[in-house]
Amino acid sequence: RAGVVEVERSVTAVLGQDVVLPCRYRAQEQEQVVQVTWLKRGPGGRSAEVAVLNRQHGEHVQEPYAGRVLRRADGALEDGAIVLRN
Repeated sequence: RAGVVEVERSVTAVLGQDVVLPCRYRAQEQEQVVQVTWLKRGPGGRSAEVAVLNRQHGEHVQEPYAGRVLRRADGALEDGAIVLRN
C-alpha cells in the first residue's frame, strides 16, 4: 500500500505575480518522501524537468527556471509545493 498524492486539478496564475503549485503526499505508516520531481509537460506530451527537491541533496532547479522556482516550505518533503516567481 502506498500513500496518496494530493494536487490541485487546476491552478490560476496572474501574470507578473507569484503562484504556488501545491503538491502534498499523504504518507502511509513507515513511509518517507525522499525526492519530489517537478516536470513541465510541453507540446506533444513531452516532459521537461523543472526542479528536483531531494531530502539529502537539497533542491536543484533547471535553467531557465533558476531563480524563479523556490520550495514553499522547509521541512519534510510530504509538502512538495513550489512557488513559481513572477
